[in-house]
Amino acid sequence: MPTERERRFVGPRRGQLIFALFFVAVSILLLSQIGSQTKWVEKSKLFAQPRFWPAVGLGGMVLLGGVHLYLMPWRRITRCDVTELRKWAQVLEFAVWFMAYVVLVPLIGYLPVTMAFMPLLTWRMGYRQPRMLWLSVGFAVAVVVLFKGFLSVKIPGAAIYEYLPGALRSFFILYL
Repeated sequence: MPTERERRFVGPRRGQLIFALFFVAVSILLLSQIGSQTKWVEKSKLFAQPRFWPAVGLGGMVLLGGVHLYLMPWRRITRCDVTELRKWAQVLEFAVWFMAYVVLVPLIGYLPVTMAFMPLLTWRMGYRQPRMLWLSVGFAVAVVVLFKGFLSVKIPGAAIYEYLPGALRSFFILYL
């Protein structure tokens, strides 16, 4: 049964405890690494130290995150918290898709990977009609033409292009 303090809490409570625990844990981890990630420069003023302001920021994150965690009116994770956590995890799926795309472009090539990923992501987002899949392939080609052709963005050629014969290899590296 909820306490009086829990009943009087204004605002949504789903996911707050998990977020606060995660925030404090990551803040403590980052603060524990500050010695190896920043330097203390001899003969320099305190406020000019490369380690000072990151330490202040991380110390504040740990302190204020801990105060937030301490003042929360509940201490147990509920079903609503787990549901909210699942929603947050779905967002991370698209970060994994993006990282796979970034890893595959230098290996297979900008155009083929873009033409493969666009329909896959279109399918994943629920647009499964053939028309939408073909539109996504057309959009992929348009993106590549825009970036490589009109904007002259220098995207390195793929490792797979090295196995092509001379003239074909230079064409693929320049245009695909």
